[in-house]
Amino acid sequence: MVGGGYVSRRAASSSGRSRPGREVRVSKDALQTEVRERAGLGELFTRGTERGYVLLSEIHDLHDPIQDAEDWPEEVATEVRDRGIEVVDDLTDDAAPAPSESATTGSTTDGVRQYLNAIGRVELLTAEEEVDLAKRYHAGVAARAMSVNRELVSTAAKRRTLEEVTTDGDRAQERLVTANLRLVVSIARRYLGRGLSLLELVQEGNLGLMRGVEKFDHTKGYKFSTYATWWIRQALTRGTANKARSVRLPVHVHELVAKVRRAEFELLQVLGRDPTDGEVAESLGISTDRLLELRLAGREITSLDRTVGEDGDTTLGELVQDDDAPDPELCATTELARLELLATLEELHERERGVLELRYGLNGGEPATLEEIGERYGVTRERIRQIEKNVLAKLRHPAHAQRLRSLADER
Repeated sequence: MVGGGYVSRRAASSSGRSRPGREVRVSKDALQTEVRERAGLGELFTRGTERGYVLLSEIHDLHDPIQDAEDWPEEVATEVRDRGIEVVDDLTDDAAPAPSESATTGSTTDGVRQYLNAIGRVELLTAEEEVDLAKRYHAGVAARAMSVNRELVSTAAKRRTLEEVTTDGDRAQERLVTANLRLVVSIARRYLGRGLSLLELVQEGNLGLMRGVEKFDHTKGYKFSTYATWWIRQALTRGTANKARSVRLPVHVHELVAKVRRAEFELLQVLGRDPTDGEVAESLGISTDRLLELRLAGREITSLDRTVGEDGDTTLGELVQDDDAPDPELCATTELARLELLATLEELHERERGVLELRYGLNGGEPATLEEIGERYGVTRERIRQIEKNVLAKLRHPAHAQRLRSLADER
């Protein structure tokens, strides 16, 4: 029920049953603002206002907040027209030439138009033709399997017959595929905004269509288009899951991420506010920890080599702090302290300096034991202990102590 700028509806529990007597009023303006922010409509409207038009492919490329709403592009196109902005249809055969665009956008649009023009010239099939082509295709498959059996192909005449049937089966398969390419395009458009362009989606859908031809059984009485639709959707779902992201997600995780986004959007409509993590997790029947894992997995990956700023000379990686990198100030202070300590040790006798460096690992190695140092200098460990004691006493002398104490204060 709509009235007074609010959408009134019954709030649903996680089990799908209505709670009697409880009604939530959702601000339509707040809801529309939230949807625009999530889908990037503001940027589209701004770009369209500046140049006076919006390409239909740009509308399809928008991120659909519900992920599978088929009427989403049409709703956006209607709002664009209501704002006085022209919508240029660059996705159909009879689309008018679009205004000048950048080289990248223009080449993509031309490729889509050429492809649609090509498949639009292919005649559609009747139900009887589909059955006939399916029979010829399966006959060709059987003939190809027989041709590799030398016992069955005993004469040249049989071999030629099998080759003719195989070739006819290949032609039948090609005819079934090309006659249904428009079906692939119509289904592929519903998957726009998920990381792949229309042409990439069409390629994935075509693979599903060819798989549908291989599996189609005309004896079941179904139309081929009805049967092939399932295979096309399956190929598109897997294609977007496997290729739309820089870091691939398993298909089941990709589907769960889509469910999380859909649940968040639906709860936003019901509650009139951003749902809490607990509410989203309850509606999906998962734990809050699992919800956070899915959100982390669904984050978009951004390249550190992506340029930022107007000049384009700075990359994102140059602006991101590395928490594991050492502190430059601490490194500089440590290096200065090391040099100062070495300068102090230079004032000692060579044996005294050597014993101290080995005993405390000042030369970059591991600290040595008294016995190891004694073996190196040919004296007892007790003598090394005495030398160490005398050296430390020298360093405590005011002439050296002040310099070393200042280093400790700086650190």
